[in-house]
Amino acid sequence: MLGTGLDIVYPPENLGLYRQIEEHGAVLSEFPFGRRADRQSFAMRNRIVAGMCEATVVIESDVDGGAMITARFAGEQGRLLFAVPGRIDQATSAGCHRLIRDGATLLTSVDDLLSELNYLDGLRPAAIPEKPGTPEGTPKNLTPDEARVFSCFAGGAQLTPDALAELTGLGAAPLSAVLMMLELKRAIAKRADGSFEARS
Repeated sequence: MLGTGLDIVYPPENLGLYRQIEEHGAVLSEFPFGRRADRQSFAMRNRIVAGMCEATVVIESDVDGGAMITARFAGEQGRLLFAVPGRIDQATSAGCHRLIRDGATLLTSVDDLLSELNYLDGLRPAAIPEKPGTPEGTPKNLTPDEARVFSCFAGGAQLTPDALAELTGLGAAPLSAVLMMLELKRAIAKRADGSFEARS
């Protein structure tokens, strides 16, 4: 969901990601062609983003951050609202702490989110026979990029995002999105040291 017209990619360096979403999903905007990004357009965009989602997760925000606007829209529209706690002396955690104080659900793991949404069973992939070079129980519902990343965990490998980026050739932003989806599909798990491994 864009905060600009469909003919404007903002920021310009996201053109590759824009094309990827365009090819495999959908790029949406309520703005006319030629409308450029500004504070008002992003706030308007966030209203729609909150309405499109069953839940909003605020990971970091100060009390006046843009994420707080999205959180307010989510609350007004009756959507679930989660916030990730942080350091009490860190300004970028102040917004999350205020949301938790005001009733948002404290989020500590992907499992918290899935449990609240009652998606655990629906997202649990069915195991398929193991194939050479792929982890056991490879989920069936993976996109090509997700399958490419998941195949790196063959043999019980434990890999950092940097190692996965080198193995797959994916940039930081696309890889981060793929890892999040693989976690949501319960295909991989994040370890305490920040690396990832396939779920057994």
